[in-house]
Amino acid sequence: MAKSLPVSPLAPKNFPDLPEVSGVTFATAAAGVRYQGRDDVMLALLAPGTSVAGVFTRSATRSAPVLDCQAKLGGASDAGAAILVNSGNSNAFTGHYGQTSVSELTQAVSQITGCPQERVFTASTGVIGEPLPHDRIVAKLGDLNADLASDAIDKAARAIMTTDTFAKGASRQLSVGGKTVSIAGIAKGSGMIAPDMATMLVYIFTDGAIPHDQLQGLVSKHSDSTFNCITVDSDTSTSDSLMVCATGASGVDVSGNEGFSAALHEVMLDLAHQVVRDGEGATKFVEIRVTGAANDTDAKTHGLSIANSPLVKTAIAGEDPNWGRVVMAIGKSGAAADRDLLSIWFGDLLVAENGWVSPDYSESDAATYMKQQDLVIHVNLGLGEGRATVWTCDLTHGYISINADYRS
Repeated sequence: MAKSLPVSPLAPKNFPDLPEVSGVTFATAAAGVRYQGRDDVMLALLAPGTSVAGVFTRSATRSAPVLDCQAKLGGASDAGAAILVNSGNSNAFTGHYGQTSVSELTQAVSQITGCPQERVFTASTGVIGEPLPHDRIVAKLGDLNADLASDAIDKAARAIMTTDTFAKGASRQLSVGGKTVSIAGIAKGSGMIAPDMATMLVYIFTDGAIPHDQLQGLVSKHSDSTFNCITVDSDTSTSDSLMVCATGASGVDVSGNEGFSAALHEVMLDLAHQVVRDGEGATKFVEIRVTGAANDTDAKTHGLSIANSPLVKTAIAGEDPNWGRVVMAIGKSGAAADRDLLSIWFGDLLVAENGWVSPDYSESDAATYMKQQDLVIHVNLGLGEGRATVWTCDLTHGYISINADYRS
């Protein structure tokens, strides 16, 4: 039975009103994979000619569905494509049973939808190390196929949730040559978030037309400045999957279109931020800006060191402006730093400079700032032009409570 968790205080007020994307339909069902009394399976059916791009976890223990998707990723097909996702069980670290489940599911989806098996992509999220009861999902495929609808993406977003406290969706629309192109995406993720590609499960759909190689290039590029720049708890999942599907149903070619690239990036960043805002037990959304690093790589290394530090994150949870812990995180990162060139801000408040606390620093002003839900920590290394921004949340007792009894 899924335990009801209070909705994150950082959650948006409502699930967004996402536009329908021509060429894709959705359906959900309650298969009882692990949870009872809620939909836990999602099917998306994509029109013939759809380009499918994706990035996946680089974990050495990645799941059977991830390995299968990586092997199948490729160009457009006249036969269309399908995506099947279940929550409650990750089908990871399940030996040969894992691949058997994937084969059974993809074959069954192929038979029911008419998509070739090599164009059926699956994903599973939830508990690691338990065989997936795929027969429960197979039993629901007929109903899923019959219920497919173009306006059910919100139901799909809810069906893929595990410890998430709210469904995540984002969209953008743009005009190209006087015609409208839509982009709409959903994501799940709350814990085990320190992506090494994208994050958790993310599915983005557009009716723009773009070849696979170009779409793949955009997805890989934008992942590095969105999903690969967030962290909740420094743990990389075995199941991280991000897929972007371009149906081309609008008839609008978006190849090389900078507006489309920017809109796709905005959707990806929006979803990435929502994952952090739903971080397990989170009460604070934190942006870490690093400037003045020797190079961009060093800047990101410093940013993630700060964002992943339990001491920094617990100080934020306690609304303590403990800038010394930021200094510590910079020093341990392994990237270039000079203590006497370092400057730190909390919001607009200059906290430290020239290797020492700023003479204008006010502890009371900083403590007042830390009471806000959305915080910015800015570090300037004073070494060069490198810069990066990463996003994280605080670490509270709620995180421990959720994860201490996750399987019970």
